[in-house]
Amino acid sequence: MLYFTTFLKERFQIKHSKKILILGGSGFLGQALYKELLPYFNVHATYKTPNSTWDNNHQFHWWDAETESVSFLLESLKPDLVICALRGNFNAQIYAHFEAIEYVMRTHTKIIFLSSSNVFDAFTNFPSYEYDKTLSMSVYGRFKIKIENALLRLPVENYVIARVPMIYGANSPRLEELKTFHKIEESIEVFPNVVMNATSVNRLTQQIHYIINHDLGGVFHLGSKDLIHHKDLVMEICKKMELKDIVLKNVYDSNDDRYIAVLPKNNLLPDNLQFTVEDVVEDSVSFP
Repeated sequence: MLYFTTFLKERFQIKHSKKILILGGSGFLGQALYKELLPYFNVHATYKTPNSTWDNNHQFHWWDAETESVSFLLESLKPDLVICALRGNFNAQIYAHFEAIEYVMRTHTKIIFLSSSNVFDAFTNFPSYEYDKTLSMSVYGRFKIKIENALLRLPVENYVIARVPMIYGANSPRLEELKTFHKIEESIEVFPNVVMNATSVNRLTQQIHYIINHDLGGVFHLGSKDLIHHKDLVMEICKKMELKDIVLKNVYDSNDDRYIAVLPKNNLLPDNLQFTVEDVVEDSVSFP
C-alpha cells in the first residue's frame, strides 16, 4: 500500500513552479521528455525548423544553435533546470552547452546532459560503469566526453550526466528505420560481435522524471540491466513487430565480442525503474 501511495504521489503530483527548458525539444527524445514532464512542471522547449505546431505553442521557442546564442533565451526564461537533448553540428552544440553551463554556474541551477555509451567505445572487453574513465575512438564519443568533462567541474548537485545506450521503443527512429528497410526489401545492418544494453524512450523519460523529482545529481547509466548481442536484439524486435522474411547484413568490426554497454552500479534507481532487454523488445509494440 505504501509503494502504491508513493507511486501515485510521484506520477500524479500537483504541477509546481519548477521551470524546465529542453534544448532540442522538437526532436524525438525532446518531444518525449516534453510530453512526460509537462503535466507536472512548467516546461519550455526549443525548436529549429518552422512548424505550425511549435509556432503557435507559447511553450516552444525558436532557436538555431548554429546562428543564435542561447544566452538570451536562458536570461529571458530563467529556467531552474536545463535539459540538453540537442542534435546537429558538434561545434554549435559545444558552444551552446558551454553557455548553458555558464548559466548554471552563475545561477546555481541545474543541467541534465543526455550523453551516450559511445564515451566508452575505446574499451571493448567489458561493460562500463558510472565512474569508469571515459575514452573514445569516435568523433561522436569524443564530442560527448568534452561536454561531460566541463560538467564534472560543477558541484555534483548542479549536474546530471545521463549516459544512454541505443534507444528503441514504439515510433523511435531506429524502429521506423527497421520498418522502412523491411518494406523496401533493403538489408538491415547488424553487428553480431557487439554486446550492448538498450533502452526504450518511455523508460528513459520515466527515469529522467524520477531524477528530477528527487533532485538527484551525478552520473547515471540509464539502460537495461542485462546485455545482448546487437544482432539478437534486432532479430527479437523484428519478431515482436511480426516483420517477415527480414534480410540481415552482418557487419564485423572485430573477431571477438566488443562491448558497448553502460551498466549502473553506483547510482541505482528504484527497482520499478529498472528493466531488461526483454522489456525493451516489448516496448517496440507498446505505446506509453
